[in-house]
Amino acid sequence: MTFRVGVIGGGQLARMMVPPAIELGIDIKVLAESEGMSAAIAATGVGDYTDRDTVLAFAETVDVVTFDHEHVPQAVLRALVDAGVPVHPGPDALQFAQDKLRMRERLGELGIPMPDWAAVSTVEQLDDFIAEHGGSAVVKTARGGYDGKGVRVVTAAAQVEEWFLALDEDGRGGALLAEELVDFRRELAQLVARRPSGAVTLWPVVESVQQNGVCAEVFAPAPRSAGRVAEMAARIGTTIAEELGVTGVLAVELFETTDERILVNELAMRPHNTGHWTIDGSTTSQFEQHLRAVLDLPFGATGHRAPWSTMINILGGPADGDLDGPAAAALADQPTAKLHLYGKEPRAGRKIGHVTVSGDDLDEVVFSARAAAAFFQN
Repeated sequence: MTFRVGVIGGGQLARMMVPPAIELGIDIKVLAESEGMSAAIAATGVGDYTDRDTVLAFAETVDVVTFDHEHVPQAVLRALVDAGVPVHPGPDALQFAQDKLRMRERLGELGIPMPDWAAVSTVEQLDDFIAEHGGSAVVKTARGGYDGKGVRVVTAAAQVEEWFLALDEDGRGGALLAEELVDFRRELAQLVARRPSGAVTLWPVVESVQQNGVCAEVFAPAPRSAGRVAEMAARIGTTIAEELGVTGVLAVELFETTDERILVNELAMRPHNTGHWTIDGSTTSQFEQHLRAVLDLPFGATGHRAPWSTMINILGGPADGDLDGPAAAALADQPTAKLHLYGKEPRAGRKIGHVTVSGDDLDEVVFSARAAAAFFQN
């Protein structure tokens, strides 16, 4: 029997599921949002992922449905479940990745360490929170934000006044999420995979570096993480996966604070940018593991192929849109680099690909990965 996996969303995450699907003999189908998307190679159609009938019709062609993103509405997800379609992760878990306020409430119930936070519905409530937290705060829209969108550091509520107006115009009320501005020394990420039958596996915790709210670099494993840091990250990730009932890959973004705390920042219930290094640096990539998980197949090993791996995102790209020249130059200059391009047109700040290098010496690995990625900058 050939397994048939349907992926809703045609971005680069769906694209990177295609090679392991082919290797495992899985028939992978993608419902893309528009023509010419990154995963067009596996797209079986273009459709509106917010439309119930469109998604149900797509689901009839596959055995299990999973996702390239977390934006499919709950009503559509519930309709899939009601129709008997296996959905991984399911709506009960995905709600906590879709709504940051629900996520904070649930993690608080579980005793998971987080920044201090509050739901704020008015300018006055936010100003009070800011005053109680040293004169600044991080404010997030509860839904829809990613890659730095829907996130602002503020010193006064007036700086997000239009977000409060949008809440009023929505007609459903609601609130923004206010969080303490954490004094952190670095950002970490713990990737976990969980099968519907309950088995859990983890990769080593990694360190990530952000630029303008977008992941720019990842170091695997996170330097100086052996022992307490790795153990805490693994415990937090495992608890969240099990208690929220996540199926598939889960990414838990973390802060390591200057006062030695490990705090949860964000959750993503799908393959994640901080796990792209696993394609070349791990025995089993996050994309293969995600497919195994949603089909409830045995997990692959998650160890490193080399002591160190570094992933550098290619952001923006050359202004003239030419990727062939930089790609050839990067491959010639850094023959140990693994280049992954996403089939996207270059645009300022856009993720159009990544470079991974693995090896025995972290400094050499980082140098080579940065050198390869630099060929794509103006």
